[in-house]
Amino acid sequence: GSARKADTQIFSQGRKQSAPVFEREQLQPGFQVKGPAILIESAGTTIVEPDWEAELLENGTLRLTRSVSQQGQSFSNSLDPLLLSLFNHRFMAVAEHMGIALEKTSVSVNVKERRDYSCALFDTGGNLIANAPHIPVHLGSMGESVRAVLKECGQRLAPGQSWVLNDPYCGGTHLPDITVVTPVFDESSAELSFVVASRAHHADVGGISPGSMPPFSTHIREEGVLIPIQCAASHNNFHEQEMRELFGSGEHPVRSLDQNLADLQAQIAANHRGAMALKGLIDEFSLSTVHAYMGHIRQNAAHAMRRTIDTLSNGEFQCEMDDGTQICVALKIDHRARRAVVDFAGTSPQHPGNLNAPQSVCRSAVLYAFRTIVGSDIPLNEGCLDVIDIHIPEHSVLSPDYPAAVVAGNV
Repeated sequence: GSARKADTQIFSQGRKQSAPVFEREQLQPGFQVKGPAILIESAGTTIVEPDWEAELLENGTLRLTRSVSQQGQSFSNSLDPLLLSLFNHRFMAVAEHMGIALEKTSVSVNVKERRDYSCALFDTGGNLIANAPHIPVHLGSMGESVRAVLKECGQRLAPGQSWVLNDPYCGGTHLPDITVVTPVFDESSAELSFVVASRAHHADVGGISPGSMPPFSTHIREEGVLIPIQCAASHNNFHEQEMRELFGSGEHPVRSLDQNLADLQAQIAANHRGAMALKGLIDEFSLSTVHAYMGHIRQNAAHAMRRTIDTLSNGEFQCEMDDGTQICVALKIDHRARRAVVDFAGTSPQHPGNLNAPQSVCRSAVLYAFRTIVGSDIPLNEGCLDVIDIHIPEHSVLSPDYPAAVVAGNV
């Protein structure tokens, strides 16, 4: 119509294309145009790319929608060093953006200001693929919680769900660290494609002292509300009433319920941010390529760890705490197999106080220690542990049983 002023050439999708130019002020509600097109106005210019459509709504809003789904480009699934580096950084960027979303939407000082949180991506087996540079003890232990959710919920997992837990005997650290696990499904096949997770230290989860860090606790229930695996959201709807009942349960419920729920919803929002970014990667590269490079990244970390193991030798170390509790560790290197064994045999039995460290915390410490001695720039992921066997004696201070107190075990 009269709003069309001219046609011009634009460069898009690698070539020059003819695009009509419209004056936005003269467009009527209901106006639609397929890209390429240019909409000009006094305050700016809108470019409608090919495969996109623009529509002017009744309220004057211009809505842009993709009219043709972006097809994954043709990339080989075989290892390419350039793409390996690209995917390393793209996966880490997803986790970093999750962290930014969590920081922006949370309300407690602990999460928003102190940034005591971590975000990460996992494969369908619950193996850590990439993370942002957040809290090391979270990053090495979250995989245990993710695997626990996958094992227990299995066939019940569905799009739009988020699961919550803080169980130290199920991959948790201590009770204030609450983990939210969100499965990500392939829209075309409805199969599980990835898992994203966030863990945040809530300011208070109940217990016998404010802040849920009692110095003299001897039972896990004295440290706060113990959350087994629970569905916190389904069909993208937050289960507020169920969460209120959960956080308000027990002998020592939480002290600031609304703050807990706000931070919990911020974690769910962060996970959704990660899920959207992963779906964007699939649109760009295809699901098979993204999955292939998740495997390549893990293998690359394992190769880097083998090179580090080649430089190590056997050793033993013991540390005695002031009450006589001992931590014993032996490093045994198999140079032929290029593997390492970290054996904590001889470590003292479960502590009567709260200095017990759950197995997931112990594994985190081993993973982080080995990661710091790797010479190359690799992301912290499960591949680092693929060539390391960790032996932790059961019923020990490094593998406590319910209802052992654990609040000081990772501090």
